[in-house]
Amino acid sequence: MSRRLEQRVAGLTVWQRLGKWRPLLPVVLLCAAVVIDFATPPTVSAAALYAAAILTAAPLLSLRGTVATGVAAFLLDLAMFGYFGFHGTATEYSELSMVATVAVISVLLNRLLHHLHTQLQSARDIAATVQRAVLRDPPKASGPLRFAARYEAAQSDAQIGGDLFAVVDTPFGVRCVIGDVRGKGLNAVRAVADSIGTFREAALQEPSLTALVERLERAVALEIEQSGGVTELEGFITSVVAEFPRHGDKVRLVNRGHPAPMLLLPDAVRYIEPSLPALPLGLTALAAGPEHVDTVTFPKGATLLLYTDGLTEARNTKGEFYEPAARSDLLRYARPDALLDALLADVHRHTGGRRADDMALLAITHEPETA
Repeated sequence: MSRRLEQRVAGLTVWQRLGKWRPLLPVVLLCAAVVIDFATPPTVSAAALYAAAILTAAPLLSLRGTVATGVAAFLLDLAMFGYFGFHGTATEYSELSMVATVAVISVLLNRLLHHLHTQLQSARDIAATVQRAVLRDPPKASGPLRFAARYEAAQSDAQIGGDLFAVVDTPFGVRCVIGDVRGKGLNAVRAVADSIGTFREAALQEPSLTALVERLERAVALEIEQSGGVTELEGFITSVVAEFPRHGDKVRLVNRGHPAPMLLLPDAVRYIEPSLPALPLGLTALAAGPEHVDTVTFPKGATLLLYTDGLTEARNTKGEFYEPAARSDLLRYARPDALLDALLADVHRHTGGRRADDMALLAITHEPETA
């Protein structure tokens, strides 16, 4: 993240932390104006602060609050002129006219901002609907498996970005995917929708995990070609595809250039690195070869954590990356939803609430034996 973006995010964070105190800013400015009027010679005016208080009220207060601030500023300024014996002077008429004009403008700004806020809220509702349609919540359970997923877009006002996940219960077992689309904006969202649609269809049709991944590869390559990409390096997707067979305690994984999943055992945490590194989806033309499947033991009580690089590349103010494997206390969460809630809270503490990239998390727990 660039220094300019870091400074911008830091500024937004400070503004957000003010929270419920922000509406008091117009009152503070009015009080400061009165103090300055009394503390300075009669020839010095605090008109700028009266105007600033009124303008500040427009984005922070309701219509009634904005009108009340304008009236209060006008009356206070009028009272100052009377107190210092300047009633009826040209200076009084000029300054009060300015305060009244600013008050009218602030009311108009307040109505404009209210209209824009209504439109923004409507857009957010639409985005949330799109998110629910594309990034559906995984099933709570399937046999002995328990699932949970979380998604956070880099932009706080966005609901969906370039990360994806999906869980499909198929005749061949439960199949999951998590991925990260290169790029941002509408093209990334479109790639997410296309990839998830292809995965859901192919997961139910392809009997082998390699055939499923090859189907995803063809779909991504076709999307790159049809989108008019200048080179093969545009629009690729890093991903991990997992398959949990109906019987046994194994999980099969195909990792296409994605961060290694984490296996959380009752007494240890380890990354599942691919035994044979592979390129992301969409880049097979650069190094074509057979898909390689890693089979890993997935015992009862274990949790498989799939995530995008928004987790491991989250940084604090010192520039230190977040290291999920170092959070051994997270092992105590037996339920996947509790684990992800604790993990997100820990990441937010680490970063101070700043987000530089989208982050998707998918946890699958093999329900432990019950006594």
